[in-house]
Amino acid sequence: MQVTKLSFSVLTGITFFLAISAIGQTKFSNPNVEYEFMLPDEDWTMVVKPSEYSPNVEYIYKDKQDAHLQIRKIETKSDDLFSDIIRDEEQKLQFVPGYVAGKEENFRGALDGRVFNFEFVRSGRPMSGRFYFLRANSTKIYVVRFQGLKDKLRLIRNQTDSIARTFSLKDGQ
Repeated sequence: MQVTKLSFSVLTGITFFLAISAIGQTKFSNPNVEYEFMLPDEDWTMVVKPSEYSPNVEYIYKDKQDAHLQIRKIETKSDDLFSDIIRDEEQKLQFVPGYVAGKEENFRGALDGRVFNFEFVRSGRPMSGRFYFLRANSTKIYVVRFQGLKDKLRLIRNQTDSIARTFSLKDGQ
C-alpha cells in the first residue's frame, strides 16, 4: 500500500514538472519554410520573419547582444563532408576582429549534425558563436547560428541546444 502511494506521488511530481517545463515553450512554424522548432523561453523575439521571397528567420534573446539566432539553408553536393562545409563557413569568419576558432562536436537531435564554436570581438567586447550544422538530406544542410556576448551565450547554452535539438523538417518535407 505504501509503495503504491509513493509511486503515485513520484508520478504526480514528474507530471507536474513536465507540465511546468512545457509552459514556456513556443513552437515556431511558418508556411514559408519547411522546418519547425521549439523556443524554450518567452524571451526569444522574432526580428526577421520568413516570406515567400526570403526563407530567412531571425530571433534575438532579450537583446541582440545577448543572443542572435539566424537560420540559413545550404545546398550541398551529396558527397560533401561536414568538415568541408564547416571550413567554408569558417572562411567567412576569418576576417572578423579577434576571431579564434573553437572546437567541433557531434550533435544529435531531430536532425543530426555537427556544432562549431568560435570566439571574436565586437566593439571591444568578447563575443562567441555556436553554429549547428544539421543535415536535412544528402544535399541540404540547415545552419542554426547563435552569436552573442560570450558570457551570456554560455549561460543560455541549454536553450541553444534545445532549439537545435528540436529543429526538424515538417511532415512531408
